[in-house]
Amino acid sequence: MSVAHPHPPTPPAPPDRHLPASPAFPDGEDALEALLATPSPGLVADLADLDGDLVILGAGGKMGPSLARLARRALDAAGRADLAVHAVSRWTDRAAADRLAADGVTPVPFDLLDGDPAALPDAGNVVFMVGAKFGSAGDPAHAWAVNSALPDRVARRYRGARVSAFSTGNVYPLVTTASAGSAEGDPVGPVGEYAMSCLGRERVFGHHSAAHGLRLAVIRLNYAVDLRYGVLADIASAVHSGHPVDVTTGHLNAVWQGYANEVALRALRHATAPEPFVLNLTGPETASVRRLTQLFADAFDTPAETVGAESGTALLSDASLCHALFGYPDVPLRTLVSWQAEWIRRGHPLSGKPTKFQVRDGRF
Repeated sequence: MSVAHPHPPTPPAPPDRHLPASPAFPDGEDALEALLATPSPGLVADLADLDGDLVILGAGGKMGPSLARLARRALDAAGRADLAVHAVSRWTDRAAADRLAADGVTPVPFDLLDGDPAALPDAGNVVFMVGAKFGSAGDPAHAWAVNSALPDRVARRYRGARVSAFSTGNVYPLVTTASAGSAEGDPVGPVGEYAMSCLGRERVFGHHSAAHGLRLAVIRLNYAVDLRYGVLADIASAVHSGHPVDVTTGHLNAVWQGYANEVALRALRHATAPEPFVLNLTGPETASVRRLTQLFADAFDTPAETVGAESGTALLSDASLCHALFGYPDVPLRTLVSWQAEWIRRGHPLSGKPTKFQVRDGRF
């Protein structure tokens, strides 16, 4: 039995692109970081004619350091060592900033909420990764300040740049699991303060695109998998520790983080104004949580325990446009499942930060 069934009608891979073989299992954090920082030929080609330096805002989060390294390696491979990669964050973890600096990335300590945006580095290209999700139900004012107000400051500072702004699939409503998921042109329907404030982020950036010509790409992501965290780590950890998995939210999308980072960078070339370029970013499958639970149970030679019954709806996105533009992820879901089980079996570290993908009322 397969792990998932593909979204109908996911298009075939472009005829001039062969599906790459999956890389070898990254055995430990150093190997994982090296793999995440390895650019594809497509990314190298797209960044070869980048028009100006790159600033990554919110680079200290889960995805930021690997995206910064990936951008640096791709630019170097493209012969663009003349372009800087600035990684902006508060950098409370100084060691993480030092590791990036050793890899040729320029860490920029900066508080985006309170600092003067004029002090930020000049750049022709911006990846916006800042977001507040967990705790948003208890402190919605902070979530709105980060997710909706901050984009206005950033858009004014980088009005002449191309901006690739991370958003979330949570801006869509829950849809029937029999569907192909929400497509970019479907009506939005955010549930909860987090999702509503993320739609606010899109609208504020969109205002600057329409009113001031900000070239914008909006990336609606769900859910990136890095082995240290993500929906697969959540499910696998529960199974491995003998805890039941709640299958009420019975289906999900997931995608390899390396692919997600690449798409966010390559989307800079597609940034447009006055209408932003909007792109769903996830894998091509609708994965069954119950089936994933069983696969991990088989891998760990332990019983599969579940609670609840599958709802007929879930947060699902149709990313067929993304796959048509950039090809399919080079690490498919079934490989990610195998890697995740092996990562936990070998005792490699986990972030301890659950995705809370099971949440259905928008309260994170």
